[in-house]
This record gives sequence, C-alpha cells and structure tokens, in this order.
Amino acid sequence: MGDDELELFRKAVAGARPLAQERRDLRPPPPRPAAAFRRADERAALDESLLHRADDLGVESGEELHFGREHVSPSVLKGLRRGRYAIEDELDLHGLTAVEAREALRAFLASATARRLACVRIVHGKGRGSGPRGPVLKKSVNLWLRKHDEVLAFSSARPAQGGTGALYVLLRRSA
Repeated sequence: MGDDELELFRKAVAGARPLAQERRDLRPPPPRPAAAFRRADERAALDESLLHRADDLGVESGEELHFGREHVSPSVLKGLRRGRYAIEDELDLHGLTAVEAREALRAFLASATARRLACVRIVHGKGRGSGPRGPVLKKSVNLWLRKHDEVLAFSSARPAQGGTGALYVLLRRSA
C-alpha cells in the first residue's frame, strides 16, 4: 500500500470507533451425561436380587448390623458402634425401590470417597412397611456395603441417630 492510499484510508476512517464486542459462545451445549453401563448395572442388580431370597440374608427389622474388614481393629469397630466418629454426610434411602437405592448408594459412596470423607450415615429404615418380605432395603444395604471396596466397616447407629434403621459407615480414604 502506497502513501497516497494510506492517507486516503486514514481520512475515510477518521471518525470511526471500534464496535463494542460481546463475546458469545456459539458452540452447542454439551450432551447430558449418561451412565455408560447403566442398563448392565440395573440388570446385574436385578440378577443379584434374584440370587438371594430375603430369608437367606438373615437380617431382621430390629437386628443390629456390624461389619468390619479383617484389618480393621476391634477398637475402631467399638468406636464406630458407639458413634464416636463425626458424621460428615448422610444419605436417606426411605421411599426408594431397591434398584433406585442401589444407584443412590453407589453415587453417594463415590462422592464421599472422592471428597475423602471418613464417616457417613446411611438411613435405610427399619422395614416396617415392607410386609412379609422383611426389611428389604436394610438387607440389601447390608449386602451392598460388604461388597464395596471403599467400605472399611459399618455398624447400626445409636438410637438417637436412627438406631437399627441407619448405619454408620467408615470409609477408606483414597490417596
């Protein structure tokens, strides 16, 4: 561009001001997240529930539950049973079906371990509304927690915090 052209351009744009810029994200919104193996997990939950009859799990409505992995010391279990650990979060499963409760429990435990929580309370209820099947959620939660690798121990809660309708759960703190 020559000097004459540059001078003409400057005269042409002499009164011009830059436009105000509004930045807009023109990308489409990301798709909603979906569990990749949800159907398989639901099918596995159904298959597992059919493997065990409620009577086989041996849990009654008012029965206290206790569980600890082999490496968990008796003094830790005793402290857990007595409610000596601070409850850092809670999940209430009342009103959920077994399939819904399993998914809620799985998501809750994943979140709790990701947040490095040490002790949580799971409220499963006493199963008084379950009729002749007995306490369905109580039996199921007992089984599911025993199979979850991040669960070190669990014990029925103190009477003031749910008693045999709730559990204190001690979690492994991942590094």
